[in-house]
Amino acid sequence: MLSGLRTAAVNTSPAARMDEAMIRAVVSRFYALARVDDIIGPVFRNAVADEQWQAHLDTITDFWSSMLLGSGRYHGRPMPKHLALTELGDVHFQRWLALFRFTVTELCPPDIAALFIERSERVGNSFRLNVHMHRGQNLVHLKPLERKDYRPPHAGGTN
Repeated sequence: MLSGLRTAAVNTSPAARMDEAMIRAVVSRFYALARVDDIIGPVFRNAVADEQWQAHLDTITDFWSSMLLGSGRYHGRPMPKHLALTELGDVHFQRWLALFRFTVTELCPPDIAALFIERSERVGNSFRLNVHMHRGQNLVHLKPLERKDYRPPHAGGTN
């Protein structure tokens, strides 16, 4: 008999298997797609100058690292910047979420993708509600966003 032998619990939760490299890969891939997207690309291109993209990617990586790994590196206030985007509407939130789901499903194991998706939907819906409230819109009749799939554009086609 093995008396005195201690066994350590192995944390196999998705967050325990996620790392900074995976988060950076997701952020880089998502924004590479987002910048050229027909729907959300113009919003990003208008809001973030070309020379600011690397700093933006670093900030967003810090955001997701803080959100998913508890790193505490992100100290920003993203809501005011989003509220300033007057063109931002439901179609943009819907595409952002669809493209994010596509990206994490493409790059991550299913359980980690599910964690990213759950958090992104929470963030996206919170931002959406805040945008509607800031604009003085009635939230009583605001329906949840329809979950749409993203399909990469085919040669010569659009989404």
